[in-house]
Amino acid sequence: MSEKKRIILHMDMDHFYTAVEEREHPEYRGKPVVVGADPKEGKGRGVVSTSNYEARKAGVKSGLPISRAWKLCPEAIYLPPNFPLYIRVSNEIMEIARKYADKFEQWGIDEAFLDLSTRVKDYAEAEALARKLKREVKEKENLTCSIGIGPNKLVAKVASDYQKPHGLTVVKEKEAEAFLAPLQVRKLLWVGRKTEAKLKNMGIQIIGDLASYDPTVLVATFGAMGTQMHLSAHGIDRSEVETRTKVKSVSHETTFEEDTDDAATVLTALDDLAHEVAKQVVEQKLFFKTVTVKVRYQNFETHTRSQTLNYMTNRLQHLQKTARKLLEPYLKTDRKIRLIGVRVSNFVKGDKQKTLV
Repeated sequence: MSEKKRIILHMDMDHFYTAVEEREHPEYRGKPVVVGADPKEGKGRGVVSTSNYEARKAGVKSGLPISRAWKLCPEAIYLPPNFPLYIRVSNEIMEIARKYADKFEQWGIDEAFLDLSTRVKDYAEAEALARKLKREVKEKENLTCSIGIGPNKLVAKVASDYQKPHGLTVVKEKEAEAFLAPLQVRKLLWVGRKTEAKLKNMGIQIIGDLASYDPTVLVATFGAMGTQMHLSAHGIDRSEVETRTKVKSVSHETTFEEDTDDAATVLTALDDLAHEVAKQVVEQKLFFKTVTVKVRYQNFETHTRSQTLNYMTNRLQHLQKTARKLLEPYLKTDRKIRLIGVRVSNFVKGDKQKTLV
């Protein structure tokens, strides 16, 4: 008896942070909205977290320095992130989506994979289910999402981005390679800016170029990742949809108004970030085991350092103490720091945690 073919759905909320802000403030609709740092008339520090489609038309995209965003679109509404609100809305959306599949995997705050293989018999039924999910999210949360359906996680995720916003794209197994071929290699999972630059130097611009490239050269250049990229370019991905804790990590970071080597200033900011992270963890009834600090120097050189504790905790004092210990080596270099961040991960839910420290 042949193995049943998988049908995977990827749901991605449309410009999530700014969409939530527009929902809460209808007067923002139709105007460019940017969630991120204060631009301070083009002199602000930090980056754009999310921008809505009106702002994106002006060239304002996630990760853009906020000072550059202000120069491109000074008329935009600039808002600080309201993470407690975004997390609360995310939890409500994920509870809706979770009902549609036996296997559900949340990615970050605004996207999730659903394995529909046990719920539908073919792609037509999968598409009907996706339309029902989109309607329920819209009716209950007044937000839109884009959905991709495919034979695996890779194809489904690329498909969800294909017709944003409010899109629905179905790619059957026999169509997967042709669907991917004309797209830029950056669309593939795990292909970041550095890998993209390397591939382009090799003459690989689109996924079709990667699919036809000599796999032995890819392995020689990228190691095991070369094999993975080559399989991905052919639409092959065997990774499972894994039910896990709703969020993989909670993090906050801040960019200083001026680069600083003052330890007291940096440590005060670190404690404030830890406080915000701990607050979110408690709100979500999570307990963490791994703490990570991030440091970016004035020349944009970036480092991260992590420690996994031998106990689960959600206490602020444990987070602050561990974060300070991890940060300590970076305060002894006499180099000016531009940005710091705090992240916690390796979670369990509160109802599973029996022994609390």
